[in-house]
Formats: sequence, C-alpha cells, structure tokens
Amino acid sequence: MEYRFLGNTGLKVSELAFGTQTFGWGADEKTAHALADLFVQAGGNLFDTADSYNGGVAESMLGSWLKARKNRHSVIVATKVFFPTGDGPNDAGASRKHIFHSINESLNRLKTDYVDLYQIHCFDLSTPLEETLSALDDLVRAGKIRYMGASNYTASQLEKALMLSEIHQWESFSALQAEYSLIVRSIEWELLPLCKEEGVGFLAWSPVAGGWLTGKYGRNQPPPSNSRVGRKDRWDDQPEQRESELTWRVIDNLIEIGKDCGKTPAQIALNWILQQPGITASILGVRTLEQLKENLGCIGWQLSEEEMNKLKKASDVPLPYPYRFIERYTRRR
Repeated sequence: MEYRFLGNTGLKVSELAFGTQTFGWGADEKTAHALADLFVQAGGNLFDTADSYNGGVAESMLGSWLKARKNRHSVIVATKVFFPTGDGPNDAGASRKHIFHSINESLNRLKTDYVDLYQIHCFDLSTPLEETLSALDDLVRAGKIRYMGASNYTASQLEKALMLSEIHQWESFSALQAEYSLIVRSIEWELLPLCKEEGVGFLAWSPVAGGWLTGKYGRNQPPPSNSRVGRKDRWDDQPEQRESELTWRVIDNLIEIGKDCGKTPAQIALNWILQQPGITASILGVRTLEQLKENLGCIGWQLSEEEMNKLKKASDVPLPYPYRFIERYTRRR
C-alpha cells in the first residue's frame, strides 16, 4: 500500500480508504471488525464514515473496533456531518448548532476524543458558508478535529470556501470527497483541477459506480438478487440512473482488459482511478472479506499507457459549453 499526502497537509493517508457505509447494513459487527483488520494488515490507514450511516451504527462499529485495537494514533478516522440524524428541525445541515452537537455524538460513538478529518457531507444551501467554516475552525482550535473536509461541493462553492477561510484566517478545507469513476468523470472539468491548483486532497467515492464496474451486471440480464441493484439498495445505483451505452462500453472494455492482464473488472476500474493525477485515495465499499480481498488486488501494479488511453476513450463524453469552447480555442500547443 502506498501513502500520499492529504493535499498540502503533512498527513499521510493510504491510497485506498475503507468506507464503512456497509457497517450495520450488509456487515454485522464481527464482519465489520474482520474487514477493518484485513484492511490494516494490507497497509491501509484511512477509514471513512458518517454520522448518518445506518443511524450511527457504522460509527459505533468502527468505534468498538478502535477501542479493542488500543492504537488510535495508527489510523486516520474521517467522518461526516450534514444528513439527518433525527426528526428535529436542527438535526440536519451545516449550521453551527448541528455541527457542534453532531461532533460530540460522533466522538462518543467512535470512542475517541478527536476526529482526523471532519467533512461537511453536502453543501448546505440553507446555511451561510461563513457560519459553517467558523464552526469548523472552532472545532480545530478546540482539538476535536484535526483537519476539515468537504464533500459534494461544486467548484465555485469550494473556491468560495477556500477564499473565505483565507480572508478570515480560519482553517481551510484540506480535502474534497466526490464521486468519481469511469462512468462519472465530470469532476475532471473543474473540481479536480481546482483541488490540484489549491492543494486540496481528493477522495473518490463510488469508484466502481455502485457495483456496475465489477462486471456483475450484464446487458438484458436480470441483476443478481444479492446485489445493490437486485436489492434496490440505493436509488442512485438503479439501472435508470446508471445504465447507458457509455456504461456498457466501459464494462466491455474492463472485461477485455482484465482478461488480457489477469485482473477483475473492479481491479481495473480502481487502478484506473489511482493513476489519475491529483487523486489522494479511492474509497472502497465492501460487505464481505472476499470483496475486500478482490479490491485490494488493485494495488501494486499499473495499467499500461495503452490500456489507460483505451479506457479513457471508452468513457469519454463530449464536453458541454463552455468547457468545449474554451478547450477548442485555448488548448496549449
């Protein structure tokens, strides 16, 4: 496992992060602890969770593992705040009240006195950005969080946040977590270049597109019953959201390249992400030890330039305006 700096910080994180959304959903506590053990044995040190995952169960399971491990400093714990954790009017969002309440709840569940990376799970249109940023800055100064992060922000929202932090001399976002895969590449238009330019680390979620890039789904075939699509787990991963000619073209190429180099489609898709400039880590989301073992097979080797270009071509989509216009007339020669 290789380690990369989280943006411009001095914090080193593993190139693969372990996403705990399956803890309490698909993985019971015993399995969750076994998954965490295997991930650390492979050299991983970054765990990503959220207060809203399975009603707080994901944080609690990670917390019980941390307590049993008795070596909190050796791992990097990242959690998130924004989505509802209760029925009250202030049980969601990025207000100072909700952030201050939620961090204490998360620390209790995680059985730790600090979080390494605390992320706003989604941009909050209802709360002034200054309120959110100043609250996070206070948490850094109080020692409850080490670094601040954002997730699901647009480029303009992220840039505004960075500028406000500089103006007010607050701590600023050190990382952005956003969806990125061979069938969701729109972050390449602005977000990824912005992160590279501003020294913000980038964590890619759903790198195998909710299981679509694992090769488990076939054209005109019913999905496996024990799959995200078969169980109808997430609206975002249903065929009406993921299925397209581009998706099938990418899957066909993943299968073809995998046969040539002895790798699975998931390993190919994950390796492609890790080779993209500006990527800090790719977040794994697994339910079983077998899935984790397969995903860990994406490291320690690299796709060839020809294979990378083949996948890039298969997953390319026409640039929308104004990106297309700007590229046509200002591309460096």
